[in-house]
Amino acid sequence: MTERADAAPSGRLARLASLLLRPEDAAALAAFRFCFGVLGCVSALRFLAYGWVDEFFVKPRFFLSYWGFDWLAPLSARGMHALFVALAVVSACVAVGFLYRAAIVLFLVGFTYVQLLDVTNYLNHYYLVSLLALLLSFMPLHRAYSVDAWLFPKLRSATLPAWCTYLLRFQVGAVYFFAGLAKVNSDWLLHAQPLNIWLSSRTYLPVVGPLLGERWVAFAMSWAGCLFDLTVVAFLLMPRTRVAAYAVVLLFHTATKLLFPIGMFPVIMVVAALVFFSPSWPRNLVAFFRRRAPAPAPALPAPAPLPRFFGARLALVACYCAFHLLWPLRTHLYGGNVLWHEQGIRFSWRVMLREKNGSVTYLVTDPRTGRTQEVPPRKFLNGRQERDFSTQPDLILRLAHQIARDFEAREGVRPIVRAHTPVSLNGRPAELLLDPTVDLATISDGLARATWIRPVPQAPPIHLESLAWHRP
Repeated sequence: MTERADAAPSGRLARLASLLLRPEDAAALAAFRFCFGVLGCVSALRFLAYGWVDEFFVKPRFFLSYWGFDWLAPLSARGMHALFVALAVVSACVAVGFLYRAAIVLFLVGFTYVQLLDVTNYLNHYYLVSLLALLLSFMPLHRAYSVDAWLFPKLRSATLPAWCTYLLRFQVGAVYFFAGLAKVNSDWLLHAQPLNIWLSSRTYLPVVGPLLGERWVAFAMSWAGCLFDLTVVAFLLMPRTRVAAYAVVLLFHTATKLLFPIGMFPVIMVVAALVFFSPSWPRNLVAFFRRRAPAPAPALPAPAPLPRFFGARLALVACYCAFHLLWPLRTHLYGGNVLWHEQGIRFSWRVMLREKNGSVTYLVTDPRTGRTQEVPPRKFLNGRQERDFSTQPDLILRLAHQIARDFEAREGVRPIVRAHTPVSLNGRPAELLLDPTVDLATISDGLARATWIRPVPQAPPIHLESLAWHRP
């Protein structure tokens, strides 16, 4: 009995190892490595060409850092420009597989550092790029179709272990699933907001413009977007529906790119979805265009013996996957409407769910005299930062602490800092986001539920209608 009990776990572990370590054609992952590197290079060059390095990292007088990362600071102007040049170079190295291991780690560190400098720069696809770079840092994607494989023949291998593909599929699939799950809310499904607002502002577009003003179009796109996010991964995983599903991916992300200013997110997702294709898809694609039979896939060697510490490595991967399944769900622990209080909204794949506008005026009171003065955020922030921060409670709190520190350094006493924060969510009438009686200088930021944030407004979102609805 004892021998059987000990053998069973070992057998299951061996079967799992044979599945995860199974050699597969390296062509698909080499193509993904190339596309990922090209996107990183293009992104860095765009920041340099459009002057965004100066706008985002040089000109701001104050940076709204992430909780726990206050110690990070931007480099000098020359340093930030040099960093983006370096990001472009290492991304190109990743693409061609030259000194790949060092290049992908340098890209991960440099790119993530840039994103952590200011919360107002946060975008979901930047977070995804950092996660993909983290995963690629542990994958030997330089063993095939790379400069490294040419320079160092001992590295060369026509196959890569299957776990590389599975882990990338998991990460991309999580983005789609949680993006779809987040759309299961009344604003999105029952009121078609914020799509109704955004589409109605684009009625000037040729051909499709008049149609975008119709409410039924907003409802149709809202429901279609939710169903797309929730189901596309399943269709991409099935060989029979994979090509059709990828065609829908192309159509969906092309439409979002044309209609909404969301940067490189559609391009990144189109490239990321390639991980769902078969390991030999690049060979098949080349053969299709050459009108020849596909080149034979490399002979797959027998799976290697169970490597040392396989169980420990498997446990680390399981922890990574569990974290990325649970972390996006933390928003539900806070209760209420996360689109309003925004606790846990970042890093949870809530994509394009809110049209939120607001303004902030700080009221700073000297406790010795009772004298109160207004402090506008523009004394610290530029216009772009102010637009983004004015609807995010934790950022309003962070700037309140900076205002208190400045006042205390100048006057020798800690002031009372309150804020007037009218905010509109998805077209609702503006209401105060924060309790105007709370002294923000005494509030500590953290993971606990913020009782100083007011409840979500009970009014329904706005409904915009095309003039066509009112024709006799």
